Amino acid sequence: MPPTNSSSTNSLPQVNTQVLLAGRPVGMPTQENFHIVQTPLPEATPGKVLCRTIYLSLDPYMRGRMNAGRSYVEPVEVGQVMCGSTVGQVVALGPAGQESTGKMPVPLTGGTAVPQLRQGDLVLGYGGWQEYFLAEPGSLRKLDPAQGKLSWALGVLGMPGMTAYVGMLDIGQPKAGQTVVVSAAAGAVGSVAGQIAKLKGCRVVGSAGSDEKCQVVTGEFGFDACFNYKTTRPFAGLKKNCPSGIDVYFDNVGGVMLEAALRLINVGARIPLIGLISQYNATEFLPGPNLTPVLVRRATIKGMIVSDHADRQGDFLRDMSGWLREGKIRCRETIVDGLANAPRAFLGLFSGENVGKLLVKVGDDPTAH
Repeated sequence: MPPTNSSSTNSLPQVNTQVLLAGRPVGMPTQENFHIVQTPLPEATPGKVLCRTIYLSLDPYMRGRMNAGRSYVEPVEVGQVMCGSTVGQVVALGPAGQESTGKMPVPLTGGTAVPQLRQGDLVLGYGGWQEYFLAEPGSLRKLDPAQGKLSWALGVLGMPGMTAYVGMLDIGQPKAGQTVVVSAAAGAVGSVAGQIAKLKGCRVVGSAGSDEKCQVVTGEFGFDACFNYKTTRPFAGLKKNCPSGIDVYFDNVGGVMLEAALRLINVGARIPLIGLISQYNATEFLPGPNLTPVLVRRATIKGMIVSDHADRQGDFLRDMSGWLREGKIRCRETIVDGLANAPRAFLGLFSGENVGKLLVKVGDDPTAH
């Protein structure tokens, strides 16, 4: 679609398909927690642009947004469109005359913030689980397809990649010769975090949920070792593969894996606490790990939310895009076709069905032809 200042919507559909939160889950979500509806296509009002969704990101944090209690962001209300980062294309501009006052809800990386947009521009936003969405220009980032695949803006050049970058470099602080362990090593964040540690000269050990994933982790992502936590007890797997102990434990899962890693940490160990996916669907409080080794070995555990680190975005994009061009970082994507399949794909996150970044292809990607 060539850029134009026209705001005509003659060629657009009359309805918008959306996925709503139908009810709050108890434990593991089910298909019944989602409701697919068709609503009238929204109109680009003053100060707004209408975008069609091309790719929708599916991420573990969305499970927390389905709960009623507030964490670091507000929950999705029952009956609202499910939240999510999106890559889209501007299809209509609202009438001129109002300045955008929009602010990004999270630091969405992968482009340059622009106050003025044209029809046809490719943008990164927070459109949620729907085919079309309205946004203020200030909440969008214009994407340059020359930087890489459009979908990468939601993965290796987006929030997961930046989480891996800041978590490993700023909190983990890996040093050549040290041992780094990464849980959920085949995931969008873990796979990149481990590769960054390898670039810093570390021995990197991963854990994943199948033998096939472990082969990808060592063969494609270049980890030194990886064990299947479903067939090998976490402590046994870590002890075997970390004979010199653990200097950095990059944790995406919590639970028994964290408890096992704590038993093997070295003096001065660093633990970037990125996620707790093993606990997201728990219906009662789980027993916590024994934190005595943290005290005795003077280790550092630090929780990490990527939205606190917007100041690192420029460095992240410069370094990560360079590593991708040079072949020093490799990424995997699992792409599901069709918005109607988003609920099923999201549930698969918690049973380990995906490798790398999980995306839904909602609409046509004009850069893929």
